[in-house]
Amino acid sequence: MRRLAPLILGSILGACATNGDPPVTTNGVVGFQPYSPSLPNYRVFPGDVLDISIYSAPELSRTVIVGPDGRIQMPMLAPVMVANRTIPEINQILYREMSARLVDPTLDVVVSEFGPQRIFVGGQVNQPGVIEIDGQIDALQAVIMAGGFNDSARERQVILVRRSPEGEISSYSLDVRAGWHNPELAQLGPLQRFDVIYVPRSRIAQHNLFIQQYIRGALPIDFSLYYDVLGDSRN
Repeated sequence: MRRLAPLILGSILGACATNGDPPVTTNGVVGFQPYSPSLPNYRVFPGDVLDISIYSAPELSRTVIVGPDGRIQMPMLAPVMVANRTIPEINQILYREMSARLVDPTLDVVVSEFGPQRIFVGGQVNQPGVIEIDGQIDALQAVIMAGGFNDSARERQVILVRRSPEGEISSYSLDVRAGWHNPELAQLGPLQRFDVIYVPRSRIAQHNLFIQQYIRGALPIDFSLYYDVLGDSRN
């Protein structure tokens, strides 16, 4: 695992630290949805490695890398867009494309290696920035990788922000402190690529204002490029 520290992130996080925290209210959190451990099927991303086995024509089987444009190259086929698609969806697409060339195009697709997965950790942690991960981690582990909480962190109201491929932003309030004793009780599910973890100094209210001020303007450039690729894949 590697920690990345681009200068642009330093300036973004510095601004978050010096411009004050989101508004405080005695009414607690407004607008946050309860976290659910159920996650959608994994969607393929550029840099992932796929093992594609074609049973009736093993000579056509390939191990392919998903290109920066989200496409893969297979024999006899034009480049196939697979980014932002699940493995069952990719199976169906390749089956359909191969049907015009093979009598029995039965095949299997497996992700044999995952490309870089990055998350963004900011707020009251000792080493805020982008973290590159090789496997599944939860919010508590992400905070530890970011140097742990500082003395002013509100550990019981850590904010997870997740953006869907369609651009919809969902946010969740997590009791990460409870995760020290029982991760299941704290509902610390595995993070997804490009999740944002924000550790506040005080209670967060006015959910929409928080998203606008601290998240929409703070996503690293690489993150927005990722969503551009996903947008292209839906065409």
